[in-house]
Amino acid sequence: MSVVVTGASTGIGAACALDCASRGMTVFAGVRDPRAGEALVAKGGPSLIPLLLDVTDESVIAQSAGMVQRVVGEAGLGGLVNNAGIVVGSPLEVIPLSQLRTQLEINVIGQIAVTQAFLPLLRLGHGRIVNMGSIAGRGTIPLLGPYSASKYALEALTDVLRMELQPWGIQVSIIEPGAIATPIWEKSGKAAQELEALAGDEAKALYGEAVSRVREAVAQSAERAISPDAVVRAVHHALTAARPKTRYLVGNDAKLRAWMVKWLPDRMQDILLTLALNYPRKDSARSSKRVETG
Repeated sequence: MSVVVTGASTGIGAACALDCASRGMTVFAGVRDPRAGEALVAKGGPSLIPLLLDVTDESVIAQSAGMVQRVVGEAGLGGLVNNAGIVVGSPLEVIPLSQLRTQLEINVIGQIAVTQAFLPLLRLGHGRIVNMGSIAGRGTIPLLGPYSASKYALEALTDVLRMELQPWGIQVSIIEPGAIATPIWEKSGKAAQELEALAGDEAKALYGEAVSRVREAVAQSAERAISPDAVVRAVHHALTAARPKTRYLVGNDAKLRAWMVKWLPDRMQDILLTLALNYPRKDSARSSKRVETG
């Protein structure tokens, strides 16, 4: 069985690629830095083949698909794990639109671009597609609107692909992890600091306190994050089970958030999240004063 895993340089993607290789699969590990590919081969052995892949570059994607086709031939692909992604966090009022476009280009458009390129090989191999979503694709929090929007979109695209590809028996699943201990926490933190540095004085005055409180909550969540192993197990099941799930919730925090979204009214969720994040609220004293003077 041959599989392609995008975003395999570090974190969940690397863990999935190494796990598949350890199970005897031929793994095409999508990386943007050749050194990351060399490191993976050193750990995973000859069945792990680095694939220079930028999900935002259509010509590079086409070249990668051609390279994979030359290796697998008529056997085709057994699986595609769309894992590549980034986190952009910012208040929507002040986010540079270029950053919002980048978030959607990588996490949404890029997933479809890669899927389109590899679908002919997946048809040949009666393969499967596994999209790496997030519990943020079901319920978001303040300041993570760009990231959540991309994962909400991926939920919809997964559902559509699952139905559209039925005639060829191609199963499509989405993984929905909560907090997982990977370098994405550090990377997103640095990106947020860079965006904050570029923000004007007005934006800082409006959202400075909120950013500080959410950053603290995210840091605490990162400390409680679980190992990528649980995600790896979900991906393996989605790739190999006779009847894979359409959705895989991973982590207790993801399951709790999913329960909240399913059963609690929106405003009740807002209240609970505001309290959990210690997010700034409307000044009750000023509100009372307005009521009294009104």
